[in-house]
Amino acid sequence: MRIFLAGIIQGSKRELDIHSQDYRQTLTELLRRYVPDADVYDPFAEHHDSVTYSDEQGRRVFLTHNAMCRTVDAIIAFLPEASMGTAIEIWEGWQNNVAIFIISPLTTNWIVRFLSHRVYDSLESLAAAIQSGEFTQVVQQVRSGSQPHPAS
Repeated sequence: MRIFLAGIIQGSKRELDIHSQDYRQTLTELLRRYVPDADVYDPFAEHHDSVTYSDEQGRRVFLTHNAMCRTVDAIIAFLPEASMGTAIEIWEGWQNNVAIFIISPLTTNWIVRFLSHRVYDSLESLAAAIQSGEFTQVVQQVRSGSQPHPAS
């Protein structure tokens, strides 16, 4: 099962600064432990200096990641606040029958409400879904077409 870890990196910061990325390690460890066939792609692990990339390199990475979001089985998006890049990754997955899981308090945000199969209020609540097998079940249902888009 191919899983893309999306989530806020720079967000609305105007300077070359990023939000804490600790959630990525936590999610990777959970998935590797409870989803034995998980092939987890963490874009930050591969591109931790991306805020310093040239325009050409940044554009190439951005477009490559968006293309990846069309082909994975699931996207897990960590959104403690809005993130334009993550919204695009979610959209790409949504358009291509990818299971979308969002961790966010932004429950009135349309991206969160309408482009997700499950929304969790914390890493802990998603962890419980991963441990119980709910996560894997939802991915299988979405990929097989037996769970329609919630906003359809």
